[in-house]
Amino acid sequence: MKTIWHYDSYLPAVPEPYRMLLGEGQTPLVKSGYIGKELGIPNLYFKLENLNPTGSYKDRFAAVLVSEMRAAGQKVCIATSSGNTGAALSAYCAAAGITCILVVVDGAPLPKVKQMQLYGAQILMVKDFGKNAEMTTRVFEDLEKICVSRQLPLPISAFRYCPSAMQGVQTLVYEINEELSGPADHIFSPAGGGGLTLAVTKGVLSSSSRTKVHCVQPEGNDTIASQLRNGLLRAMAVNASVTTVSGLQVASVIDGDEVITNCRALGGNGYVVGDSDVFKWQKQMAQKEGIFSEPAGAVALAGLENAISRNEINQNETVVCLVTGSGFKDMGSVDRNFNLPEVRTISHEESISNIKDWFNG
Repeated sequence: MKTIWHYDSYLPAVPEPYRMLLGEGQTPLVKSGYIGKELGIPNLYFKLENLNPTGSYKDRFAAVLVSEMRAAGQKVCIATSSGNTGAALSAYCAAAGITCILVVVDGAPLPKVKQMQLYGAQILMVKDFGKNAEMTTRVFEDLEKICVSRQLPLPISAFRYCPSAMQGVQTLVYEINEELSGPADHIFSPAGGGGLTLAVTKGVLSSSSRTKVHCVQPEGNDTIASQLRNGLLRAMAVNASVTTVSGLQVASVIDGDEVITNCRALGGNGYVVGDSDVFKWQKQMAQKEGIFSEPAGAVALAGLENAISRNEINQNETVVCLVTGSGFKDMGSVDRNFNLPEVRTISHEESISNIKDWFNG
């Protein structure tokens, strides 16, 4: 069985007995059946990171981080999360016998919080964390001091805090290269603090390919994308993240500066998309491709649509959009955005009548 440890030459040196294996990695790369043709991109692929063990790409990060903790004999994990990181760390810590304490962002989706709780994590939700740049920075700094004083890592899925564990995320690029028998021309990546996008650029650079990596952000959390597009060198924090796309509500810079540097070096660009466009593509992916993604997982596709409208993609090029997490992570978003009809109990006779009416058009 292949796992991310198949690429151990690119990962931190963790002795094999301490490596965590819950089935992470080797997620499918699925060619679009309909959306690609509609957009005029016949070679459009979706990397289904929603099919990792806890439902997101963060399992790649958690697998390496918790493996390192096991090897170091550490018994307590203190971390922050907007949802997916917490779920991943909770699961891997549970499997490793490590106590997990999570400080989660204000308003983190309840399904994600309950997932963490069921794995046994202790949850602390901090007011304005993840929404306000000053509070977000303060939380990170205070937790970092606690972890340093106790010789613990602070598992934030960003290179600024956990560069070795983030190498686990880079493995998705090596999988894409293997599945395509060569590199893609473009990879579109959603970004909050930029950790995923930076991991993708580092994976591309370490594999000596020249894939263009594009950073896509919702307009309510545009800390990186516009700066990249406008030729600036540094990301810019926002006073408050107002996007309703959960998981990308990171008002501070974190990995943004290096994202700009690496994306620009690879010929990538920045794209800012509206929340309404994200929800539109979330629905389209479900109804036309059978892919149930959380809103953040549709951000890359919204970015591709933006790129096409700008004539920045050639129709003959191979494009990969990262689907970062499962739709089951944020069912509240489904309820709020799609006005799905209520399902009521009816008689057998009425059901047969409805089916016949449907056929009769």
